[in-house]
Amino acid sequence: MLRKFVCAGVIVVIGLSVALAEEFNASISKVEGSKITFTKIKKGEKGDVTAMSVPPTAKITKGKFNADTKKLEAGVSIDGGLKNEMFTKIGDKGLLVRITTDDATKNITAIMIAGKKKKAAN
Repeated sequence: MLRKFVCAGVIVVIGLSVALAEEFNASISKVEGSKITFTKIKKGEKGDVTAMSVPPTAKITKGKFNADTKKLEAGVSIDGGLKNEMFTKIGDKGLLVRITTDDATKNITAIMIAGKKKKAAN
């Protein structure tokens, strides 16, 4: 009987931790050490500029589009993480990404670089 309650408790905790996470599109404008400055993007509209910490445990990957699910999924890890050239030499337009945060700690848990759409061949 005790095992059932323990299992139920674990499931509730996992469910709440997933519910507390937030995922959104953003444009990174600046990286300073382990802190990034970004603007949330929702349906083409830009939000406020925000800065958040990125712990060393955060997953930083290239995104790849899954045609079956029609969603962006994590691909290969970015060598060097935030020290990679794509973060150190961000252009004027920013770097488009998908960010996952942990609302409990207010830290970023994952950054997925949005891939550029390929132009159709003529």
